[in-house]
Amino acid sequence: MADELALRFYEVTSADGTKIEAWTNDADGPTVLLCNGLGTNPYAWPALLRADCGVRVLSWNHRGVGGSERPEDVNRVGIEAFVDDALAVLDDAGIEACVVAGWSIGVNTAFELAVRHPGRVTGLFAIAGVPGGTFASMGAPLFIPRVARRPVARAVTRSLRTLGPVLSPISTRLKVGPLAAYLLQHSGLMLPGADPEVLRRAVRTYLDTPVEWGMHLALVADQHARVSLRSIRVPTTFVAGKHDLLASAHDMGTAAVRIPEAEYVVLSGSHFIQLEQPEAVHRHLLELVDRAHQARRPAS
Repeated sequence: MADELALRFYEVTSADGTKIEAWTNDADGPTVLLCNGLGTNPYAWPALLRADCGVRVLSWNHRGVGGSERPEDVNRVGIEAFVDDALAVLDDAGIEACVVAGWSIGVNTAFELAVRHPGRVTGLFAIAGVPGGTFASMGAPLFIPRVARRPVARAVTRSLRTLGPVLSPISTRLKVGPLAAYLLQHSGLMLPGADPEVLRRAVRTYLDTPVEWGMHLALVADQHARVSLRSIRVPTTFVAGKHDLLASAHDMGTAAVRIPEAEYVVLSGSHFIQLEQPEAVHRHLLELVDRAHQARRPAS
């Protein structure tokens, strides 16, 4: 196995003055901006932490997560604010344009960035997420009727936010040992396949973030409507988990057909497909990066 890269964390300032904790793997290769899932950390992407990963990753922690500040206006945590944070990371690194990858709610951010600032995005790589209307895509493998998906998801999230002050003192003290990792991998939300040690590191920021704040982020982000895909003209790849409870593989497929020459891949896995099948996901990312590079080459 290749050596793991040492991550570098640093601070950038977003458009509204919020201090954001950014991070990079400082690897050699084309730059990829990663719009991560809510409450997640770099360790959710083990293939991007290898010295031979082939791409330089730029990313950040969401507002109020890890070392990122909560904004003065606590409602400035929607997709529009996340786009501002993405631009702050790109500008700080001096990157004019690059491939943008998104996972989960980060797919919303990636596509919104592409629509609002098309000159900054050379390709889109969507993992286990839909470009807007996130809660309406949840629960498909459970056969929840489409009309009920968003109300059910919002009700569960609101309940967790309300119970947050009770749950957070417990969750922030939890230790993710072998038993907890095993239970997570057999919960249905996640499936077996991830390295247990990698999994323990990947879920740490979930546990460190107060439940009420995490649910607040999700509820505000859910207000993001479906992105119009008519203007997307860059190479795009969707990678769906067949058994994903949080992002319907079917909905990802219907989004893919609306983008010229978009690629759509379904892998056997859950919402955490990049943990369960890191090599397969990484291969598709590198292929998308190459397609984006080829698309920008001047015609001979």
